[in-house]
Amino acid sequence: MFRNNLQRTGVFNTKGVLQAPKSIGKFKTSGMIQSSPTVSEGMVYFGSCDDNLYALDITTGKEKWKFSTEKYVFSSPAVLNGVVYFGSNDEHLYAVDIKTGLEIWRFGTEGNVKSSPAISGGVVYFGSWDGNLYAVYINTGKERWRFKTGDGIDSSPAISDGLVYFGGWDSHLYALDAVTGQERWRFKTGGSIMSTPAIYDGMVYFGNNDCDFFAVDINTGNQRWMVSTNGKITSSAAVFEGVVYFGSGDEYLYAMDGKTGKEKWKFKTAGWIYSSPAIADGVVYFGSWDKNLYAVDMQTGQQIWKFQTEDLVESSPVVSDGVVYFGSWDGNLYALR
Repeated sequence: MFRNNLQRTGVFNTKGVLQAPKSIGKFKTSGMIQSSPTVSEGMVYFGSCDDNLYALDITTGKEKWKFSTEKYVFSSPAVLNGVVYFGSNDEHLYAVDIKTGLEIWRFGTEGNVKSSPAISGGVVYFGSWDGNLYAVYINTGKERWRFKTGDGIDSSPAISDGLVYFGGWDSHLYALDAVTGQERWRFKTGGSIMSTPAIYDGMVYFGNNDCDFFAVDINTGNQRWMVSTNGKITSSAAVFEGVVYFGSGDEYLYAMDGKTGKEKWKFKTAGWIYSSPAIADGVVYFGSWDKNLYAVDMQTGQQIWKFQTEDLVESSPVVSDGVVYFGSWDGNLYALR
């Protein structure tokens, strides 16, 4: 799933790529790839702006199947019990059988579904540009509840201790009861929230389009700290061992102390960091609008390697068994070892 867990911390407990990588394969689609891949049981799943969700064998890189929707697939898939769930800009959330690639059900909204689904307790949670956060039963595709915000939702929900957290274009971060959909609290910022919140050690971390990054208490909804950057923050944070990592439109990746907000280091690229960082094996991996995927030492902020593609890298990388998977606007899904 997007960010690898329900708390959306972006941490992968696996072997990383610690030296200059070799491309062990790339798979070409007919559209740019912003969707972040999901690796599960020997397969990698991802969406493309050619309107398809793809399933590839990770050993051979060969397509097993593809599922066609009627619009771009920006949403990153979640896989559970033989089913892959994902959204499309055709305004639907889909449930597809991972063995056959056949549709099990679809759920219609009234707006694009760029939000990446989170699954907990037999329910899938996701947002839509129609301004609703939806809770839908995974077995039937029937709605459990919906929560209406003041504008569209790009942010993907995070779930922790029975609460669902997400941001909206209406500049609020929300905390809802996962069972009832009732609001526990909301936190007002000065700009729309497109990033996905990360939950760690009693805090929720997120950025907004007003160039600010926040740490908010998950119980009270009160601000603990805030830092300002010089660019919009669409990158979702990774959190590991008390350090928060996130990218900004000012072309920097930041590492901040999670308790205080004090900067530990920052790393400069040559483009907007829209991609969300992933952490594995002591390394932070992330993409940039300068067309590169970077690997940076999480302690020092020093570059270990970079890999150039042919276009922007907005897709957030996934690390599995010594391989990094990510997409590019050049239409390729890459696998690096």
